[in-house]
Amino acid sequence: MVTWACNDMAFTVTTSRPFRARCSITLIVFLLLFPSFAVEAPAGTFEEEVSAPLTPSFSVGAKIRYLFKSYTSYEFGDPYFPYQEQLSRLEFPLDTWWAGLDMRLRFRRFSVGLEALTSVKQNAHGEAEDSDWESGPDDKTTYSTSQMRVAPSYMVRFDADLEVSDWLGLPGWLKIRPLGGIRYQRFNLVNHDGIQYDLTGASGNTLLPGEGIRFKQTYWHYFVGLRSTIDLSRPTGIPSLTLNLQADWAYVEGMNEDNHLQRAGRRFTYEDTYGEAWHFSMGLKKELGKGFSMGLDGDYLTLSTTGNHRLLNRTFGMDMSFSNGVRVWSDQLSLSLTLEYRF
Repeated sequence: MVTWACNDMAFTVTTSRPFRARCSITLIVFLLLFPSFAVEAPAGTFEEEVSAPLTPSFSVGAKIRYLFKSYTSYEFGDPYFPYQEQLSRLEFPLDTWWAGLDMRLRFRRFSVGLEALTSVKQNAHGEAEDSDWESGPDDKTTYSTSQMRVAPSYMVRFDADLEVSDWLGLPGWLKIRPLGGIRYQRFNLVNHDGIQYDLTGASGNTLLPGEGIRFKQTYWHYFVGLRSTIDLSRPTGIPSLTLNLQADWAYVEGMNEDNHLQRAGRRFTYEDTYGEAWHFSMGLKKELGKGFSMGLDGDYLTLSTTGNHRLLNRTFGMDMSFSNGVRVWSDQLSLSLTLEYRF
């Protein structure tokens, strides 16, 4: 493993895979959208029932989102013999409120969208947990819990999709769109006012007042998938009601920075990891008239990555990197409500 002390070599290792990923997703999006410019459907082949605007339209929506039963975690193993793979694990709750905008520009054959959300400053529901297995993988020795404050954090998504329903000969009430895009997540989390338990019984519990950990985490998702819209007006008798479905797979890059504020010196740990994510969503949308619509969506996202861990404490001249047992993962469930206006 090349350490960060060797700046030139580290730069080579950490940028080669992200560079290939960015090139790949750019190529995929290009291939999805190229037919819209290169091929024109013959006149009259596009069914009138398929709701593709003949002229470009733009919509903007105010969105609120609540994450529940959601968390992000990381763990690492022992770099020394016998190379125990479960040495320390940290788990951070993500049950929080978010708010922002969801915008989309629609053309006859394709559309592009941008969603940008920021966290609402608050304590997350639930407690952050820190566990250590210093005597073996089946013998947890230390466990601590703490409150967790969500500092300003962000979620951004850009995507492009392509209308292919008429090319596939699908009925007018069903639309299928391949899509590709980039999803960015930045979590800034602060653990505070905790308590540590010595599970060996050697000492009592220890109160940890004030801030204990400042944790910064970034995920980049480069995704491809399918999006579908089903017109529910006929079976339900409710006009302008649609069911929206989406499933996508992503190549993921993850980056962590953990500052243990109550440890001696200036102790930081870093993780650079790579892996994959799956995302599924389902929602209902109702046109309200005069350009307005209301949407309710449920999302589930799960990701898992592995990679390298770096421990840095310059006060004591400590700087080491290893990959044994390094894993970063997250599960995110959410409900979103959007009030949209189409111009």
